[in-house]
Amino acid sequence: MELRKDPITRSWVLTGEAPEEPKPAAAECPYCPEVAAELQVVSTMPAVAGGSNGAPWSARSVVHPAPVYHIEGDPNRQGNGLYDTMQTIGAHEVLLENPRHDRNLWEASDPEIEAFLRLAAQRIQDLKRDRRFKYVTIFKNHGKYGGQEIEHPHWLLIATGFVPRRVLYELRAGREHYEHKERCVFCDILQQEEKQTLRIVETRGDYIACCPYAQRVPYETWIMPRSHEASFERTMLTRDGSVRDLATLLRRTLLRIRTITDSFHMVVHTMPNTLRKSNILGYWSTIDEDYHWHIEIMPVVPGRSRSYTLKEVYYSDVTSEQAAAKLREAKI
Repeated sequence: MELRKDPITRSWVLTGEAPEEPKPAAAECPYCPEVAAELQVVSTMPAVAGGSNGAPWSARSVVHPAPVYHIEGDPNRQGNGLYDTMQTIGAHEVLLENPRHDRNLWEASDPEIEAFLRLAAQRIQDLKRDRRFKYVTIFKNHGKYGGQEIEHPHWLLIATGFVPRRVLYELRAGREHYEHKERCVFCDILQQEEKQTLRIVETRGDYIACCPYAQRVPYETWIMPRSHEASFERTMLTRDGSVRDLATLLRRTLLRIRTITDSFHMVVHTMPNTLRKSNILGYWSTIDEDYHWHIEIMPVVPGRSRSYTLKEVYYSDVTSEQAAAKLREAKI
């Protein structure tokens, strides 16, 4: 496989045959602690009080069984006339939320979720020490219509030599807003949302869950820190008192989403790797002031989600105000 850059949209595209995932030797889940599967364990969080089944760990990271990105080598970015190609150098890991096979985030205790969030932050921080990687993404696909890849409760982590296009959009908007007003656009959005209250789902300590003003799909929900911070991993590893509030709000928000649908996509947007600055794009000069990390949850509602039309205009038949009201009223 290789990466090719679209010269029009500037997005990178994976092309080539995907690696074949090894078939399990038995019906047991290889990620459950009671199954003696040979996994490439990267990092482990110790068990928390009252954790699951007496397992020796509460959350762990393992190398993906069929990694698309590989840690060894050099990206070897090359030009071919107008076009650019790059090797799939990076990292591809499975972040296990819980030792138990039947204990997703919305079923876990707050200390268990807190441990998982810290594991994710540690993995992002560790991979950002590698100058080859411009961005580290963690995301969760869940449910029949959400593209769930593995049954065991998990997220996926991918480190790449490029910044995803959606994040580039946010970086540009954040920088331009800051250049004109010397304020973070995300902080300004939060200030207006808290003032109007129409699209707020719930607040918990320093965190707020709300439906964005221009939601892309029905019941799209963002979770953001009310205090300004550009880095998810820095928040999780330095602000001990606030991580529990995020764990609680994340669990409760997912419970609300699941009253609508069992399928969703969830992704953490954090700042790029500033060890690998872009002298051409210049997004990193004020990034600590103009960017704001957040979690985006994109529910998949069968029969109602027409998220991307040929004209590339998102469509939702539910307004963000209606969505927030329904999620607030959900019995969880």
